[in-house]
Amino acid sequence: MVIATIANQITRAAAEVTDTLTSPFADPVIRLGVTGLSRAGKTVFITSLVANLMDRGRMPQLAAAANGSIQTAYLQPQPDDTIPRFAYETHLGCLTAPEPKWPESTNRISELRLSLRVQPSGLLSGLSGPRTVHIDIVDYPGEWLLDLALLDQSYEEWSAAALARAADRPGGDAYLQLCKVSDANASLDEPTALQLAEVFTTHLNESRAAGFSDCTPGRFMLPGELAGSPVLTFAPLPGSGFSRKSLGREFERRFESYKRNIVRPFFRDHFAKIDRQIVLVDVLGAIHAGPAALDDLRGTMAGILSAFRPGRNAFLTRIFQGRRVEKILFAATKADHLHHSQHPQLTAITEALLREARDRADFAGAKTTAMSIASLRTTVEDTVDHDGKQLDVVRGRLLDTGKQAAFYPGKLPDDPAHLLSPARSGAEKWLDADYSVMRFAPAPLTLRPRDGPPHIRLDKAVQFLLGDRL
Repeated sequence: MVIATIANQITRAAAEVTDTLTSPFADPVIRLGVTGLSRAGKTVFITSLVANLMDRGRMPQLAAAANGSIQTAYLQPQPDDTIPRFAYETHLGCLTAPEPKWPESTNRISELRLSLRVQPSGLLSGLSGPRTVHIDIVDYPGEWLLDLALLDQSYEEWSAAALARAADRPGGDAYLQLCKVSDANASLDEPTALQLAEVFTTHLNESRAAGFSDCTPGRFMLPGELAGSPVLTFAPLPGSGFSRKSLGREFERRFESYKRNIVRPFFRDHFAKIDRQIVLVDVLGAIHAGPAALDDLRGTMAGILSAFRPGRNAFLTRIFQGRRVEKILFAATKADHLHHSQHPQLTAITEALLREARDRADFAGAKTTAMSIASLRTTVEDTVDHDGKQLDVVRGRLLDTGKQAAFYPGKLPDDPAHLLSPARSGAEKWLDADYSVMRFAPAPLTLRPRDGPPHIRLDKAVQFLLGDRL
């Protein structure tokens, strides 16, 4: 045993020396994490990102594309054979078909490698030839990221917070009523445990559908192959100090197992290796859902920023080993649902949410920013007469009926505080405005050679995330 341990240490040391010597000559790799909260359009973002980096005619704000430094782009086999490949070709086929449709959303981690052949610019341009930069896109559900907060919580602490949230959210009353008739100190009964977990999961799914972002544990809503397993068969219960072999004691054990076997491996094996991160956020959807949903989004963004501050958590400090994510972009999606005259307001609201989240998380580290984007533009802009006034609208094909319609979601305030203040104070609804959302279908595309799908500020987002490395 001792000899094997020494041999392993020597092998690791030799590997580290080899990596140190060869890394300056290896092709640079950027690991870009992509996640999204509650139908923010993660799959469409990645598909449009890759398509527009391969055909860069619509990327003028990406400096390396505008000045011709990127000579070519191509897909390669991903480096990790154990992670599913992001189905880029299938998703692009859905968006570019004669009758386009939205691709199915992904509910598991996936990866894709895009390689760019780049000619260095500036002082080095005449001294070296083109180099290859690999972009490893790591796609994972936003619900998994929110589970980080569980690592710092005991079962008792998590239960208290979850039960408090349930009181004001869809499906919460049904679960709280079930809790009242369930004895946490009674002997473990699997049918009772399963019923509690199922009703609690229904509550989480209904809350997410209503626009709430902070719905944990995340794997309850995306169980995959773990559906029905004991590690997903627990729920919050009031009280503490449960008796041996009781329902409460077993739920407490399964909660710790969830953290140990689900949450920690994800952060250790995937999250800790990310260099740049984009978080897609449906800010318009949260505004439409009301003040409570917008305030929940603010708290959720703070929780996400905490995930990128490893110093606060001993486990994260160990897995990061001195590495830090360098840039984080919070992108408000569906900017094409607004006339461009309202894009500054949407960006300002997102920036204000980020600013408050940064303060709330006491965040200092990676460079962060916010912007409003549309990964795939589905509408065109128009101006219509309404009650004798000119109204700026967008037109698109409705997802539910297939009919063309003009849409005006309501006027966003110039001052974000007009939304954030009532959200913080617990207002039940907006007092002086009503904000609507519409579900648009993708429009048929006729792409010119060297043009990717139409978008709004995707090139600006890529410039922030990757521009300095290209």
